[in-house]
Amino acid sequence: MTDRETRFAELQAEYLPDDLLRRIHGRAAEYDRENRFFAEDFEELRERGYLRLFVPEDLGGPGLGMYEVSRLQQVLAKAAPATALGINMHLVWTGVARALLERGDDSHRFVLEEAAAGEVFAFGVSEPGNDLVLYGSNSIAEPDEDGYLVSGTKIFTSLSPVWTRLGVHALDSSDPDDPRIVYGFIDRDSEGIAVSDHWDPMGMRATQSRATILDRARMRADRATRRIETGMTPDPLTFAINANFQLLIASVYTGLAARALELAAEQLRRRTSLKLDRPYSELPEFRDRIADAAIDYEAIPPQLAAYTSDFDALVDHGAGWPRRFVGAKLHATEMARRVVEAAFRCAGGGGFDNAAEINRLYRDALAGMFHPSGWDGARPLFAGAYLDD
Repeated sequence: MTDRETRFAELQAEYLPDDLLRRIHGRAAEYDRENRFFAEDFEELRERGYLRLFVPEDLGGPGLGMYEVSRLQQVLAKAAPATALGINMHLVWTGVARALLERGDDSHRFVLEEAAAGEVFAFGVSEPGNDLVLYGSNSIAEPDEDGYLVSGTKIFTSLSPVWTRLGVHALDSSDPDDPRIVYGFIDRDSEGIAVSDHWDPMGMRATQSRATILDRARMRADRATRRIETGMTPDPLTFAINANFQLLIASVYTGLAARALELAAEQLRRRTSLKLDRPYSELPEFRDRIADAAIDYEAIPPQLAAYTSDFDALVDHGAGWPRRFVGAKLHATEMARRVVEAAFRCAGGGGFDNAAEINRLYRDALAGMFHPSGWDGARPLFAGAYLDD
């Protein structure tokens, strides 16, 4: 075992020991069935310091890098994809703050300090009809004497029952000649915040990613961290958000696919062909099916390892970084869907029962297509790299 693998084994034993993973895995079906937040998972992970993974040692955390957190998220997602995806949204903001700090920008240091103190961050960027995502907003930021008053609807706000800080963006058009996208954080106890009580999706139910409605909610001046020109304007903040969001999303779906392969193998060993009097694991067509799924899956962990390691090492890929971030997410989410479908075919009719784990993974995997950037939206980025001067 290499030093790196030994180090990761120690981290997994500290943050995701086998007994904890068994409990998390054992609760996942109940959360899904009852459409309930993963409250017990959340508390156990918080007690272990999992929400402080990115916090530097001098601020009270272990100071892990993207490579290590990505691998831990893959392990957690094998046990419970919805729990991993929900926790992801807190890790995104702490990862953003860490990435900026490592690159000489301390504008989000307070995020790490507050995370170390127990605050929980949620991702409030997605909006209905906003296909510009980070580079535009349907929400309104009204300047006032102490920052901004923010109004708008944010969707897919994971961790809705427990977040205490909401990272948002909104459009400040008070100067028509110089509109700006404002980024910052809103406290949960601010006036003008309403969390929808509706969340009844097909999969990833335990995330409880309910819509958040902001009606002139206060973003204090000391929590307004950026004013960025509208459009595709480069900025270290949007770079860091893209990196953490895309790579950590890819990690979750990679872990989901790994569990689907395990289930496929278990089912093929368990099932026996009456016609041939042999286990399905010996039938060529089913061996081919699981082989194809494994080939699909096994390309992704090394890709993530390479990209996350380069990110930790501050490697400068220039304009190639956005393609790496987006490509990793697209390949991981699409791969997970294909692998789960192959595993579903291996499971036979029993997998169609709602109580079957593969049924839940199939539904969870479908959520991957809703995380930006989508395939269609990403195409101009890749086409432009090869066709435009």
